[in-house]
Amino acid sequence: MKKSMAVSALLSFALVLLLAAVAAGDQKILSRWSQKQKFVDDMGAELEVQVTYYSAEYVQALVQEEAQKNLWTADETEQYKYQLLKSLNLDEYIPIHVAFDNRGSPMHLAPFDKLLTLWVGKKKLAPADYDKRFNFRLEGKRDGLISFPRYDEKGKPYLKGVKTVRFSMAPGISTTTMSKASVDFIWDVDRDNPEVLTAGKAAARLELDRLIKRIEKLNAEKKDLEDKLSAVDSELSTINKRVEELQKQ
Repeated sequence: MKKSMAVSALLSFALVLLLAAVAAGDQKILSRWSQKQKFVDDMGAELEVQVTYYSAEYVQALVQEEAQKNLWTADETEQYKYQLLKSLNLDEYIPIHVAFDNRGSPMHLAPFDKLLTLWVGKKKLAPADYDKRFNFRLEGKRDGLISFPRYDEKGKPYLKGVKTVRFSMAPGISTTTMSKASVDFIWDVDRDNPEVLTAGKAAARLELDRLIKRIEKLNAEKKDLEDKLSAVDSELSTINKRVEELQKQ
């Protein structure tokens, strides 16, 4: 009995160590993709900016961290992953999260998208969408997503073959950054593997969502073409009738 209890305690201890190691690994991954910079001006005003690049590795680590913290089942974990991937819209955009903690003069960022650039290799990308709350006077804390296009106009992925990406903000975002050429955050993306997000129930649900939207779009296009064809047939019928009338004269 004592031996059995000792073995059970040992296994429990080993499990705790394993979970701690996994959590430490997840934290290391999360910190690699989420970077923070602090700026101070001559008047003592402070600004902290934290920027997160949503790589596949980061998303996976975030999902695992939340699952461990909340003791989720496999189904609950997949549900969270599905909602996260759906909100990020990773199949269309490169999402970047920005968090400001402004402890100085109010920041006036409108129009915010004009202050932002994503350098993917040598390509310069402008935001496709962003959290419009950034356009309002900013004191204290505020955070939100900025989405950059993932594909060019021909459907080619911008990230293919790229080793680094650089997110840049204009120095005019704050009095604390005026002396900078730009406020930059750089990530190595060449080792990231987006395919890890294509497995599991969450990925299957997202693919189903995309296919349903595609079907709806194609059905709308089909109806439009059918309406145009119907109009052409009607005009042809009218013309043919008139031709027949003229031939009988």
